[in-house]
Amino acid sequence: MDSQSLSPKSKGFINSELTVNVILLAALAFFTVLMARITVAYIPYNTDVGFLQIKQDYIDLDVWRTAFFVQVYMSTWVLLAGFTQFSTKIRDYYPKVHRGLGYSYALNVLFITGPASLIMAFYANGGITSKAAFILLAIGWLYFTAMAVVKARSGDYDAHRDYMIRSYALTLSALTLRAWKWSINNSVDGLPPMDVYRAVAWLGWVPNLIFAEFLIWRYKQQAIKLRLLRRSSS
Repeated sequence: MDSQSLSPKSKGFINSELTVNVILLAALAFFTVLMARITVAYIPYNTDVGFLQIKQDYIDLDVWRTAFFVQVYMSTWVLLAGFTQFSTKIRDYYPKVHRGLGYSYALNVLFITGPASLIMAFYANGGITSKAAFILLAIGWLYFTAMAVVKARSGDYDAHRDYMIRSYALTLSALTLRAWKWSINNSVDGLPPMDVYRAVAWLGWVPNLIFAEFLIWRYKQQAIKLRLLRRSSS
């Protein structure tokens, strides 16, 4: 069925969904640019700026330092490659590009940035509370990304989309953590810095995952509504 055979109600529904998707993609683009700006501060090898100012106890530890700079150099690419996966235009008109960037994203998370994140999680400030948050984040990131690949290879593209949404929601945690930290520090006075850090260790990714589940539910509802509209138009 082509677009001309759809009723005005069906066309209006599709246009509204396209508008929402454009807004979401614009937000993702903004976050990607923001992450790139944050990353630049550490290049080529600055060890006393930003986050590293509170990690001087670990900066001489080879495994931790390597894991950190792996994330610095590779995180922006993860954001960019993951961002492209939600473009229907790339997926529909350039499927080879979609697959290539998708595999690039998955390989990066599964074999480079994901393991690096897990290593860093065991050295997180704030004791067991923060360490547990970051360890669960890293494990979830690896699992959702692996499942996205498995579902794509098996041809279950709806499940593939769902797992990619979850994976990318956790990818964005690097940005949302900083956003929460900034918001708390600028709205509440007198909170001990380490208490804020323990809180944002969870706030940085749990709300992201909740929102991801909402998007997945929303996509499923959209698919049901669209099928019903097309059926009523036929």
